[in-house]
Amino acid sequence: MRKVAVVLILVFGLLLPGVVLAKTFGLGVTVSETTPISTLLDQPRQYVGKTVKVTGMIVDVCQSRGCWLAVAGDRPFEQIRVKVTDGEIVFPLEARGRKGEFEGVVELFELSREQVIEQRKHHADERGETFDPASVTEGETIIRLRGLGAEIPGV
Repeated sequence: MRKVAVVLILVFGLLLPGVVLAKTFGLGVTVSETTPISTLLDQPRQYVGKTVKVTGMIVDVCQSRGCWLAVAGDRPFEQIRVKVTDGEIVFPLEARGRKGEFEGVVELFELSREQVIEQRKHHADERGETFDPASVTEGETIIRLRGLGAEIPGV
């Protein structure tokens, strides 16, 4: 009976790796408590420099290097970017649409209008989209995670 159970576990593990196994990126996820993305966005200065874990649906992935991904927040239309060092961690495009856990250090950047234009132009170029610099009227504050690790099932 024990052998049958072991064989079934192995077979289902091979047939359903996305359900059973999560792929680990970087250092993985070691923080036990999840911080809601809305909390980070509402009170970023309280978390700057701290290592946190967030969870959520991956809504976008860097198309050129896999060096960042965007995670949907717990409130509609909110997200946070998880940026990793180019080449050290590479997120696959097929991660988009999957839920995962992400660990990183909270960073806050105050960007001038010119920096926002440069950043948005870069992202538009990556996607082959057009960008109108006149659409940017002011600078903005960026809150993101410097990614240390992730667990993403099914990739």
